[in-house]
Amino acid sequence: MPPLLKNVIADVEERLKSGEYKMTPRRSLILRVLIENQGRHLSAEEVYQVVKEQEPELGLATVYRTLELFSDCGIVFGMDFGDGRKRYDMGLGAALGHHHHHLICTRCGRIIEAGEDLLEDLELRVQRDYGFSVVDHQLKMFGLCEGCQPKGGPAKSGS
Repeated sequence: MPPLLKNVIADVEERLKSGEYKMTPRRSLILRVLIENQGRHLSAEEVYQVVKEQEPELGLATVYRTLELFSDCGIVFGMDFGDGRKRYDMGLGAALGHHHHHLICTRCGRIIEAGEDLLEDLELRVQRDYGFSVVDHQLKMFGLCEGCQPKGGPAKSGS
């Protein structure tokens, strides 16, 4: 098992223990599916489809309950990208990197991750101007991806 995966699993086990929960084999399987598909923003139904290949007896309700537990413990974040389905992203900032931003194509549904922290300067201004300490943020921008834009180039806003 790669060291990063061991670290993530150990972190999840600690978070569960602090909430008086255990890392069961089924929870571990669901966690592995989320880690192996990081960046794909799987819905509960998509997690279930992958998990049932390895454990056919596992039910969709178990996946939903596990994802809710993981969300409550800060292991995953549930997000709505405008398609009516809650999608999940790993939330272990220290182990997997900072909370990234998402660019969502309103035509094809493609989700692009912006790997840089686009709001760092804004967070500093909020701290300075309002005395508010930001602990986390999410940024979702909706528009057209490169493949869905008119051939003449990106549509300009505000011109």
